[in-house]
Amino acid sequence: MVRALLIRGMLVGLLAGLLVFGFGKVFGEPQVDRAIGFETAIDEVKAKEAKGIPVLQEPELVSREIQATAGLLTGVVVYSIAFGGLFALVFAVADRRVADLGPRATSALLAASGFVAVYVVPILKYPASPPAVGDADTIRERTALYFIMLAMSVGAMIAAALLRRRLATRIGGWDAALIAAGAYLAAMTAAAWILPGVNEVPDGFPAVVLWQFRVASFGMQLLMWTTIGLVFGAVTERAAASGARFPAQGGVRPTLR
Repeated sequence: MVRALLIRGMLVGLLAGLLVFGFGKVFGEPQVDRAIGFETAIDEVKAKEAKGIPVLQEPELVSREIQATAGLLTGVVVYSIAFGGLFALVFAVADRRVADLGPRATSALLAASGFVAVYVVPILKYPASPPAVGDADTIRERTALYFIMLAMSVGAMIAAALLRRRLATRIGGWDAALIAAGAYLAAMTAAAWILPGVNEVPDGFPAVVLWQFRVASFGMQLLMWTTIGLVFGAVTERAAASGARFPAQGGVRPTLR
């Protein structure tokens, strides 16, 4: 059963990746081009200030056209397939354990929780940035801080889910969910306060480009998580109803192998 869920999740991830590619191509790539144009203009200004020394253009290992087409497609599809597979594995563990909601509701709940924990909370502290934003000398530190925030967010979300499950038998599911959500919010607020901030936006960088790039990044992630959560739940519920090995809602749960 787990193998079937994994394959299903990866196929749904493939679908999500294709949709995200289309969205990113239309809304994200123009902002990247504008950011690269700003970076090039800054380099030319610096060259003029250095007594007319010409700007040395490093040879591109991969052309911008390839980056914006095949590169973008490969990146988002592989990323989405990987998340689809991970999502299926988490679903196999969480179904009927976290809450007995049925495949579709469980999938939607997991997708919403994953979107918040894996993307929304970390980027509120360390938002995505286009080219020309960020010092190349601090990229390791910035990457490390982001992954620390990501790990803390995922860990806190797991802890909140376990807390809700434990409290649900005592005070009811709704109150337990509110307490767990409050605990997660408090933990991540403290983490965001403790971790150092990063502000390396260069002077003169167009605010509208930065805003539109981050909106496009948010939209791509939202589209991916929404597609995976809704489509995976729908096809899993249909498989259960058609007599697949996955249990239908209210049926007997087989042993995971």
